[in-house]
Amino acid sequence: MELNKIIAVRTNKTIYRDGDLAIKVFDEDTKKSDILNEALNQARVEEAGLRVPRVEEVTKIDGRWAIVSQFIPGKTLAQLMEENPEEKDAYLERLVDIQLDMHAHTAPMLGRLKEKMQRKISQTTFDATTRYELHTRLEALREHRKVCHGDFNPSNIIITPDDEAYILDWSHATQGNASADAARTYLLFWLAGDISGAEKYMDLFCKKSDTAKQYVQKWISIVAASQTVKGKPEEREFLAHWVNVVEYE
Repeated sequence: MELNKIIAVRTNKTIYRDGDLAIKVFDEDTKKSDILNEALNQARVEEAGLRVPRVEEVTKIDGRWAIVSQFIPGKTLAQLMEENPEEKDAYLERLVDIQLDMHAHTAPMLGRLKEKMQRKISQTTFDATTRYELHTRLEALREHRKVCHGDFNPSNIIITPDDEAYILDWSHATQGNASADAARTYLLFWLAGDISGAEKYMDLFCKKSDTAKQYVQKWISIVAASQTVKGKPEEREFLAHWVNVVEYE
């Protein structure tokens, strides 16, 4: 494998292309268990029938762990939105359709979303009263078994020249409540500074899934809290604001 052509640089990793392969090389300080878990998640959702890059191998390159997958040609939905701003509403609708199709699948071997959220809340730096409130809110919400991506946003969707959609980056995947996944996507639009996109996304998701907006909003403080554990330092203040909002308006 040759690491000559960089196709993306993200936190803690660099992705290269070598022919029909995409090689995701992780920084040396990335935990081995996290890398193996990501590859396992990707294999499990592939087996569940979702259109994702096929995992070819997990290996080491120059002392750094790497996941080697099928290279998917095309453009991300984020790129398409930027290149064709007049079509953004149509791309948002496509995003929601892809997400709802994903939620229609199950992968029983994935970790449980509620268990992950409980663990993350316990790891936050919020005071005991706030943690108790978050645990209580989470416990009251229904537990489902739908495939949840955990980082579902336009930059993780590739549209091929044949107009097929592939979902990338499965490091945060769990099985659980689709509304938690939607709350995460909503926050990602906010973090990107796209407030109108966030609100349009929320409206579309709730309409197409026949879900009450208030129900998705119940997950926002929980998802925001969980993201403060490993989130970027510059995002934590913003996320803490959502945690401290008693009722979303």
